[in-house]
Amino acid sequence: MNNAEIKTPWGEIGYIVHKRTYARRLDANDPNSATEEFPQTVDRVITACNEQLGCDFNKDEQEELEGYLLKLKGSVAGRFWWQLGTETVNKLGLLSLQNCAYTNIDEPIRPFTWVMDALMLGCGVGYSIQRKHVYQLPKVKESITIERVDDAGADFIVPDTREGWVKLLGKIMKAHFLGGKGFTYSCQMIRSKGAPIGGFGGIASGPDELVWGMQKIHEILNSKSGEKLEPIDCLDIMNIIGKIVVAGNVRRSAQIAIGDYDDVAFLQAKSWDLGNVPNWRAMSNNSVICSDTSKLPQEFWDTYEKGEPYGLINIELAKICGRLGETQFPDPDVEGFNPCAEQSLADKETCCLAELFLPNIESQEELIRVASYLYRINKHSLALPCHLKETEAIVHKNMRMGIGVTGVMQATAKQRSWLDACYRYLRAYDVEYSEAYGWPVSIKLTTVKPSGSLSLLAGVTPGGHPSPAGPFYIRRVRIANGSPLVEVCKKNGFHVEQQRNFDGTNDNTTMVVSFPCKVPKKTPIAGSITAIEQLEGVVGLQRDWSDNSVSVTVYYTLEELPEIKEWLNNNYTNSLKTVSFLLTNDHGFDQAPYETISEDRYNELVKNTTPITSATIGDDDMDDLEGCLNGACPVK
Repeated sequence: MNNAEIKTPWGEIGYIVHKRTYARRLDANDPNSATEEFPQTVDRVITACNEQLGCDFNKDEQEELEGYLLKLKGSVAGRFWWQLGTETVNKLGLLSLQNCAYTNIDEPIRPFTWVMDALMLGCGVGYSIQRKHVYQLPKVKESITIERVDDAGADFIVPDTREGWVKLLGKIMKAHFLGGKGFTYSCQMIRSKGAPIGGFGGIASGPDELVWGMQKIHEILNSKSGEKLEPIDCLDIMNIIGKIVVAGNVRRSAQIAIGDYDDVAFLQAKSWDLGNVPNWRAMSNNSVICSDTSKLPQEFWDTYEKGEPYGLINIELAKICGRLGETQFPDPDVEGFNPCAEQSLADKETCCLAELFLPNIESQEELIRVASYLYRINKHSLALPCHLKETEAIVHKNMRMGIGVTGVMQATAKQRSWLDACYRYLRAYDVEYSEAYGWPVSIKLTTVKPSGSLSLLAGVTPGGHPSPAGPFYIRRVRIANGSPLVEVCKKNGFHVEQQRNFDGTNDNTTMVVSFPCKVPKKTPIAGSITAIEQLEGVVGLQRDWSDNSVSVTVYYTLEELPEIKEWLNNNYTNSLKTVSFLLTNDHGFDQAPYETISEDRYNELVKNTTPITSATIGDDDMDDLEGCLNGACPVK
């Protein structure tokens, strides 16, 4: 078949997700320009793979890769769809295409500015607030005054750039930890709310949210005058940074906070039922370092009964092996994980992802072929320079990537049986390919991520999960308030409402659109599979495919908790690198991304809506990690 004749096999809301998330304007300088259709997006990406990344695909390879992408056999990472072919890649290099990042909070300034910089580039960030790191910070200086004064006489005039916002944070941290003197700053250079943003796209938020966030951070630091910060203080500062980033119209701000398993203040940080919990704490997934679940305190398990269940991270296992039993592929520099905990990372390390749509693959040979193309794209992207030199050094040393599989539970047993052979091929191919280009062999190659927007493109079950709802359900999608897509959805009859904060107030920056959906017959659905069966599935993927980790949120009922605890006590230490959990029902999340409905309700909703198959949508709508909003990464 000629590639021009290929009809992309979209999932139910796949076209909408492409338009919202990955389609750029055909004329970047014209705010009224139409946005790309999928073949145009594919063409832009493949062209950029050669021109920006140096992949050296010949004409036949370009045509074959184009067919695989159009047929949704595989996919580059969402960040590649969005950024490749833009000047941002030429300007920023490595970090413009990286999905995952991690740092220890063990210094008073650099970890905070590093995280803000990475988040403002759209990179999800993990960070450790373990005591062994946080207590390395010096005491905060005595109370100081920092004020906004919008005139030319201010001590610091904030540039209207990403670097300018980060520099303001750095000045505040330095003043509190090193200088001990206050200062004034001016926001007169920052574009007013609603002005267009170049580079990443979108519209300006104005300075108000930046000022709000910096004031909150300043207040936290003043409250600790003469004292050391506690892990919970660092959590709040990082979460506030995330709020600033989202308000600044970066399309996402995904974080994972990794703490000690016995830090009670951290374990209760998102206990919304206790009251007086600031909304900004919704900005991070929270997990604990633990290699032996028998040591977990009751406060940890309380999050499973009446709060947001905290995830588990087994650093010791992540350090000693790739896939289970593969001790020939150790990862000794690992310190933490990315926001959804599928990628183990060293301090200041980043990495990139890709995706294989397993149900759409027709043979083992095709799986290997598609994976090889995705490998080449990722490998070349990892060789780009980076403006953060400590990051460039560790990335160029490890060359870590994560080629994921999605739709695993929708795939046949035969399709799943191809994974081991494909992994072994990639390991051998990496040695050969790296030698040809003079690069280090990649320390890790494969992963299973939660897979949200990409899985929605093809309409397959996300990552290694069953369908989170169904067989009939509502899928809620978050879109920036003011986006043209909001009006398109309203016009086509879909329910649109403001996002609500955890305290019940409205978030005026974000709208939530509800789409009625159904899953294909015989698709496994959460609630029909026990928690133990899901855990065994994670172990299987860690054994057969992922040499990084397997990010799966296990759906459970309260009645299953005793059995879950017993299984973890017997199996966790040597079988799981990471895992998170979410109640199948009664999880307490308002406007949850998925909600099961009856067939009658589905038919009623469908009757009153018109599918969106064509739209001119702006490039300010991306929210690629929306599932992280509920703290457990269950629904990417």
